[in-house]
Amino acid sequence: QLQLVESGGGLVQPGGSLRLSCAASGFTLGTYAIGWFRQVPGKEREGISCISPSGGSTAYTESVKGRFTISRDNAKSTVYLQMNRLKPEDTAVYYCAATTDYYYCSDFRRPSEWVRFRSWGQGTQVTVSS
Repeated sequence: QLQLVESGGGLVQPGGSLRLSCAASGFTLGTYAIGWFRQVPGKEREGISCISPSGGSTAYTESVKGRFTISRDNAKSTVYLQMNRLKPEDTAVYYCAATTDYYYCSDFRRPSEWVRFRSWGQGTQVTVSS
């Protein structure tokens, strides 16, 4: 059974860093593109980053570009999201999700594409506050 488990969230001061992990089990991670999403209560879920099955294609939403880096280690069945220079507006529950529909992430920034991600983790809370 396909399972995704996020970890690494927590409380961090503005300007700090966190690294989120998305551990996969029950399937071959290397055949799936992985997206990171976040959601604030009362707001729609936002897609923030994507990595293709091979890792050769990535995409970021504008608000995190240059601060966040997505990577993957298929041998460890894990995808990472390194988050630097965190801001209070990055506070959210962060989710990873998987799809077999992508060879590349070039279409990821379109919200209509996010329905392709059909397998989701339970989320991890990130709070950026002084």
